[in-house]
Amino acid sequence: MRNKWRNTPAAYALGMFAMMVPSQAFSSFYSYYYVDKLGLGIGLATLARTIYMIWDAVNNPLAGYWSDRTDTRYGRRKPWIIAAVPFMMLTFIMIFAVPPGLRGTGLFWWFLAALILFEGVATILWVNYGALFPELFRGNRMRAKASAVQQAYQIAALLIATALTPILFGAIGFGPMAVLYSLVFAAAMLLCVRLVEEDKESRREQPLPLLEAFRATLTNKPFWLFNIANSFAQTVNGLLASIIPFYAKYALHIPESQVSLLMASIFVSVIPLVSVWYIIVRRLGGFRSWRLSLILYGLSAVPLWFAGNLAEGIAAGIAIGFGLTGFLVTPNVLSSRIIDLDAEKTGRRREGIYTAVSGFITRSSGLISALAFWIVGILFGYVSGENPGPHAETAFRVLISAVPVLLLAVSVAISLFMRDFSEEPVRTEAES
Repeated sequence: MRNKWRNTPAAYALGMFAMMVPSQAFSSFYSYYYVDKLGLGIGLATLARTIYMIWDAVNNPLAGYWSDRTDTRYGRRKPWIIAAVPFMMLTFIMIFAVPPGLRGTGLFWWFLAALILFEGVATILWVNYGALFPELFRGNRMRAKASAVQQAYQIAALLIATALTPILFGAIGFGPMAVLYSLVFAAAMLLCVRLVEEDKESRREQPLPLLEAFRATLTNKPFWLFNIANSFAQTVNGLLASIIPFYAKYALHIPESQVSLLMASIFVSVIPLVSVWYIIVRRLGGFRSWRLSLILYGLSAVPLWFAGNLAEGIAAGIAIGFGLTGFLVTPNVLSSRIIDLDAEKTGRRREGIYTAVSGFITRSSGLISALAFWIVGILFGYVSGENPGPHAETAFRVLISAVPVLLLAVSVAISLFMRDFSEEPVRTEAES
């Protein structure tokens, strides 16, 4: 069995499933939990995210550099992943196991500490897991297939982490929910590590010195334009996930028990659309498919503004699924191509440093999302669940529809300054 599954897209995708369950539950519900449930002011929540970004600016690139320089008989990436698993479990539980009675400043310090620890460990996991993709899968065809399989696993995790989470915390509470998800994460992640074997040839290459590695990365124009454009689009993913509970409460006026239906509508529609985007990538190539996904993602956010009840919200959720699916499938193909081109130029494969710097740029979307929440909250008078103000409905319509359209327009505009650096579209034998 192990030989049959080793290094297959399905085996690798288990890691995506593992990490997305706690990561998506965190990004979808931490704001709702701390701000609306526990009463932490959005100003303090934004401050915590800002402090974290300073920390992330340091640890993310270093995690990638150290990963590239690691050389053990088990590989470069796997030892880091295995060591991080128990810490990921503990810090995720810490996020949602707030001691009773914490309020104000005490709650802020708990949130800040939990955030720094959780996302610090998550950095190690995401960098080392992501660095395996371009190493394991070579060529446009194989990467498109592997990315499609990976995103199918990701959608399954998104469904669990978004649609099931409100049911779980309503039934057993946030703390026990976090314990359950951490166990699911550990089981899937360790199975992934067991089934994945790194390329020994890649480890024989002498890594670049620290300054030279960063210089080569920082001067790569396609890399920067691609990832900056992606960071604005990634902000939309974060906003959709984190704002839906607020949107359901204040704009659609539906009970908390129905939030699962609204979230499921978005991600269930994504499942069959993964195969559609796989075909699009094969026909158009990675770059044009990626730009098309940004355009469609922006257009599909418009219906969310007009929904007024659960049924209309579900219809709008299904509509946004098409653009979301494209954005989930296409970036891996392009980021891997950037690493290939760099290897041709430098003579060394540096998946770790590129994945790390890319991860930092993309994860900066969390700060953009937090700032958008804070600014819109101030404009419309929303402070917290204890003080929502008179215009909470408009605030969350703006955050879930108008802001995503604006952010994705910025992403598309940046993409216009880029040339197509992807491989030629892969054609079937019948088309050749």
